[in-house]
Order: sequence, then structure tokens, then C-alpha cells
Amino acid sequence: MRPVRMMAFWLAAILSAGFAHAQGRDAYPSRPVRMIIPAAPGGNPDVLARLLAKRLADTFGQPFVVENMPGAGGVVAAEAVVKTLPDGYALFLGDSGALAINVAVNPDISFHPLRDFTLITALASVPTVLVVNPSVPAASLQEFVALAGARPGQLAFGSAGNGSIHHLTMAIFASRAGIELLHVPYKGGTALVAAVLGGEVQSGWSGIPNVLQAIRTGRLRALCISTAKRSASLPEVPTAAELGFPGFDVATTIGLQAVAGVAPEIVARLQAAFASALREPDIAERMANLGMELAENGTESYVRYVRQDLERYAAAVKLLGGKVQ
Repeated sequence: MRPVRMMAFWLAAILSAGFAHAQGRDAYPSRPVRMIIPAAPGGNPDVLARLLAKRLADTFGQPFVVENMPGAGGVVAAEAVVKTLPDGYALFLGDSGALAINVAVNPDISFHPLRDFTLITALASVPTVLVVNPSVPAASLQEFVALAGARPGQLAFGSAGNGSIHHLTMAIFASRAGIELLHVPYKGGTALVAAVLGGEVQSGWSGIPNVLQAIRTGRLRALCISTAKRSASLPEVPTAAELGFPGFDVATTIGLQAVAGVAPEIVARLQAAFASALREPDIAERMANLGMELAENGTESYVRYVRQDLERYAAAVKLLGGKVQ
């Protein structure tokens, strides 16, 4: 083949491949999409994913299939996502624990959210509420801080485990308040709540659905909400920021990610579809019942949030001397 004809052949091949690739992006999705969840069935990320999967299947005309992949606080799922192709057919509903906290706790972890993932959008934040056993002589956050200040290291708080959102939220709060509390880790949020109810520990930050009924019936006393805005589930409970801790805003946020390198057109299409689905009345109502707050605000906002989340939890781990034991 002559050089000119050879050049024309390869040019045509390249253009054809590029056209086919562009067509593939335009047709996205043309087959089922996996939604990988770093939790067992029944948890907040799983419930949210299943709510969204049906709506997205209706929108795109392709199944969105939920795959539960629990293990190592989200590390198993995150590592699996990083190994997928950057074609938008494997999505990840990673939260602050799976991404920012894991990186803060283990700097040598094999992935980094800003390097190895395409960040698409935030989905929902999950505020926590600081609760105390009614036997604690503190009717307000100010009284609790004063009591803890007068008894350094004597008041205990429970968490869902070392390095959990509950643990790190209290580490951040205690540092801001200038108090010292005894940490007692439990195996999960249910055990944490049982411990506060039973008086094994005096306090703890908990997801709202786990303690809502106990607060309503007076078996637990709610002192404040962890986020900048009050929760729709407990509108009468003030935020920590309202009570003398300006800027206090800590919650785990569930976001949508894929492996690094997904085409911007696919990212934009996914962001728009998830944003619309999250605002459907039935999904919004179900999220509220689960203690979730809408966090979706576009891709750029989510990238900024992840950067802040990484800084927030790195600072929290530093407060604990670099250890979460």
C-alpha cells in the first residue's frame, strides 16, 4: 500500500473509532448499569439506591442494578469500583466513611477519592443528634459542656466503633468545647443507642431514626443536631452552631461516584437524572423518614465538598493523635 493511501486508511480508521466512541456516549446507557453499595441490604445507602434505581430505569430505559458489597467500612466496594472501566456502567454510592474517613484513618489505603474517582454529585446527608440519658444532670448543650468540663474524663460517650462518624463527630465537638470524654466503642449504631438508653454510657451522637421514638417518649434527651441546618425530623432541636459553636457542621454524606476518567457528557447526564429523581415527592418523603437531607447541588459543589470532607476528617484523626483506637 502506498504511503498516501496508507495514511488515508489509518486516518479513516481513527475517525471511525472516534465517531463510534462518541455514538456510544450519546447512546448512554445502552445496557444495564451497576450501582455498587458499600453496605449490606437495609442500610441507608442501600435503601436510597433502591429508591433511585427504579426511577432511573424509567428515565433511561435500562435497568439500574443494585449490588451490595459490604466490607472493611467501604474499602472492599471502593477498590472494586476503581478496577472498573470508565464508561459509566459501574456507579458507586460511597459516603463520607467509605471515602474521607477511610483515607484519614489509613493514609496508605490503595485509593484516593480525588485521584481515583469521578465525583458526580452529592445525594443525601445524614445528620446525627447528640443524645444523653435522662439521668445526666444536663438539660441543655451548655449544661452538658459545663458538666463534662467539671468532670474531665469521667463522662462516657458511645460510638458505632473506632473511626466511625459518631466517634469523629464527638472528637471534633469535644475539641471545640474544650472537654474530655471517655470513648466507649460499640459494634454498630443499634448497640450504641442501647448503651445510652441503658446508662452504660452517658451520651452519644446517633442517626436520628435510631433515637427518634426514644426522644419523643422521654427515654433520651436530645441536645443538638450536628449539621448547620435543623433537621426536618427534629425541627425543635437546635443545631450546635445555634448554641455557641458557629460553623459546626458534621454529617456523613452519600454521594455518587464512578472510576476516574468517565466522559463529561455521561457525568452531566447522570447528575441531571439523579438530581431530578431525588426531588420527586415520594423519594423526598422516604428520605425524610430515613433521617436524610437532600444534599444534591451539582458536580462542582460536590467536588468542593469532598475536598472539605477530607480536610475535616484528617483534622479529626489528628485530634486523636493520629489513632482511632
